[in-house]
Amino acid sequence: MRAGPSQEEVRRHNLGTLLRYVHVHGATSRAELTSRLGLNRSTIGALTAELTTAGLVSEAAPRETGRAGRPSLVVRPESSMVYAYALSIEVDRLRAARVGLGGRILDRRETDRPRGMQVLDAVQPLTEFVHEMRREVPDGARYIGTGVAVAGMVRRDDGMVRLAPTIGWVEEPVGAALRAELGDGHLTVGNHADVSALVEHARGAAAGCDNVIYLYGDAGVGAGIIADGRRVSGHGGYGGEVGHMVVNPYGRECSCGSRGCWETEIGEYALLKHAGRGDDTGREAVLGVVDAAMRGDSQAQFAVRQVGEWIGFGVGNLVNIFNPEAVIFGGTLRDVYLVAAAQIRSRLNAIALPACREHIRLRTPELGYDAALIGAAELAFEHLLEDPLVIS
Repeated sequence: MRAGPSQEEVRRHNLGTLLRYVHVHGATSRAELTSRLGLNRSTIGALTAELTTAGLVSEAAPRETGRAGRPSLVVRPESSMVYAYALSIEVDRLRAARVGLGGRILDRRETDRPRGMQVLDAVQPLTEFVHEMRREVPDGARYIGTGVAVAGMVRRDDGMVRLAPTIGWVEEPVGAALRAELGDGHLTVGNHADVSALVEHARGAAAGCDNVIYLYGDAGVGAGIIADGRRVSGHGGYGGEVGHMVVNPYGRECSCGSRGCWETEIGEYALLKHAGRGDDTGREAVLGVVDAAMRGDSQAQFAVRQVGEWIGFGVGNLVNIFNPEAVIFGGTLRDVYLVAAAQIRSRLNAIALPACREHIRLRTPELGYDAALIGAAELAFEHLLEDPLVIS
C-alpha cells in the first residue's frame, strides 16, 4: 500500500496551486485565495510569504477597499522579474516575446517569414530576437525557460517537427536547432493551436469551460482540444490535426498528400480561389476578401458562403465527437467567422446532434494573435507552476 503524501509534498503542491492561481487570475487578495483554494488563513499567509521570499510574488495592501477594518493583502505575480521567452513560427511570420509570470508580454519582436524559408534560416532571426530582448532584461530578473509554438505536427519529447506542410517542413529538428543556437536546455516546443487552446481555456474566451475546441486557420487548419479540462494531444503529441480530416474524398489534393482534407475546403487557398484571387496569399489577402464581402462584392460573398458551409460541416462533426462547450475560431478563421457566423451556425445545427449542440458557444479568441505567444510561454512556465521550489 502506497503511503500518503508527506508534509513536504503537500506543501509543494499547495505552493504550486497558489502560484498557478495568481499566475492565471492576476492580483488576488489573501481572503479570496483562502476561499478559492480551500485553505485556512494561516496556511495562505505562510505560502504567500514563502513565494514572496522566492521572488515569485509580491504582497501589498489594496489601493482602495471601501470597507472598514484591516484590508486583506493583495498577492501579485512578479511579472517584470520572472519571465520566459516565447517564440512562434507561423506560415508568414516569425514572432518572439519576453513574457512575464502572469502572462504579461513585456517585450516583443516580429518579422516576415517568406514561404519556403527553411529551418536554419528561421532559427537565425529568432535567435537574434532573443539576444536583443536579453539586453533589455532588468538586473536580478529570473529566466524560467523558452517555449516555441510551431504551425505543424510536433513530437512532444524533443521538438521534432514531423510534418508542417503549410510551412514546407518534414522531419525538421526545430527544438535541437534552437537549443544549439541559444545554448538553452530549458526549451520546449509545442503545436501552435495546442498552446493557443491552453491559454484561451485558462484565461481567455473559454475560461470556465472544461471542454473546448480551438481552431486555428491560415494556409492550413489545426486544432487544440481540451477535454474534461485536459489537453488532448494523443500519443507522441500529434493529436488535433483536424485540418487533415477528409471531408470530400473527391476534392482537391492536400499538401499532406491526401485528397479532400478539411483545410482544402476552408483554408486560405480555398477562400481566395473562390473569390477569384487564387494568386494572392497571406492574411492580408484573406482580410481583403472578407472586407469585399462586407461591402457587397458578390464574388467575395460567394467565397465566404462556400467556406462557411464547409466550416459548419466540419465543426458539426467535431461537436458530435467531442461534445465541447465552446468552439473558438482563431487565425484567419476568426475573420471568416465574423462575416459567416449565422451560416456556420445554421450548418452546424443541421449536422450536430441536439444534445451536443444545444449548449455550444461559438467564440473568437479573447487573446487574439497573442494567444500563441502567451501559450508558448506557458510551456516554459509549467515546471515552475508544478513545483515553485525548483528555482527557489
